Amino acid sequence: MVRFFRNLLLLTVLLYGILYLLHARFGTMVVHPLAAYTLGYFALLTAIIYWVTARLVRANPDNFMGAYFGSMVVRLLLSVGLVLLYLYRGGAHEGNGRWAFLGVFFLLYFIYTGFEIWAILSNLRPFSKPSVITE
Repeated sequence: MVRFFRNLLLLTVLLYGILYLLHARFGTMVVHPLAAYTLGYFALLTAIIYWVTARLVRANPDNFMGAYFGSMVVRLLLSVGLVLLYLYRGGAHEGNGRWAFLGVFFLLYFIYTGFEIWAILSNLRPFSKPSVITE
């Protein structure tokens, strides 16, 4: 679990550096002013979801699929809810800023989802059951 949080921190710092460089080079046409908050949102969301999933699996190892897919549904619903909140609060009237926000948001969504999938697949061995070959 410590390795996951260390890798999550490294990914977040790397992505923040990339966002900073893109913002310095291209400005708000490419990187929305709320991109740093969005990055923090996904880092915090990924950490909380991983922690909850790990606790659920530790409580009942046979429930790995339910805990993992449940966490994916929670991530999707919270993310869609945040986009709808942004659009409702006036983001729909920003013109090009709306597309910059949506582009950064969904790019970060897929990066952090891919990171979580990679972390689970690379640590899948503890969840595997030994197979029994019968003849």
